[in-house]
Amino acid sequence: MTTTIRAATPADVSAMFSLMYELAEFEKLTHLFVATEVGVHDALFGARPSSEAMVAQQADGSIVGYALFFHNFSTFLGRRGLYLEDLYVQPSQRGSGLGTRMLKELAALAVERQCGRFEWTVLDWNRPAIDFYEKMGATVLSEWRFVRVTGEALEKLAAPATPNAA
Repeated sequence: MTTTIRAATPADVSAMFSLMYELAEFEKLTHLFVATEVGVHDALFGARPSSEAMVAQQADGSIVGYALFFHNFSTFLGRRGLYLEDLYVQPSQRGSGLGTRMLKELAALAVERQCGRFEWTVLDWNRPAIDFYEKMGATVLSEWRFVRVTGEALEKLAAPATPNAA
C-alpha cells in the first residue's frame, strides 16, 4: 500500500493523539501520559505553535506514523537545530522503510532550514531503535545526560526566592 509523508493538519490531531498513546504503551510510560487532544492541537496549530508534525498516511486515509519536532538553538554553533520529540511508526508498518523515509524527510527539512544539527533521544533499552539510528548515521551520545524538572519540583524551583536565601 502506498504511504505518503506530509505535513500534519488540524484534521490529523485525533489520529496522532492515538498514536502518541500507542508510543506511551510501547515505552511502558502510560502512567506519565497526561496529554490531551486539545493540548496537542494547541501546540501544533494554536495561536503560538510550539511544534510541528508530519504524518505517514496510507492510500486508505489511515495515519500509521507521525513525527513531532521543533526548533532548538545551539549557542556553540550559533544556529538553530531541529529536535525530534517523537518518531512513531505502528508495528505493522515497521520494516517497510517508512521510519527511514520519515527521518530522511526531517533531515532534508533541517538542511533546508539551515539547521546546525538534527537530534533526538532514544531509550537505552530500545536496542532496535538504537541500531536503526546508528545505521542511518546517527551517533548515540553516551556522555550527555538529560536533566528534567517536572511537577512539584518544577513548582518549587519556580517559586520566588526568599530573602537571604542562597
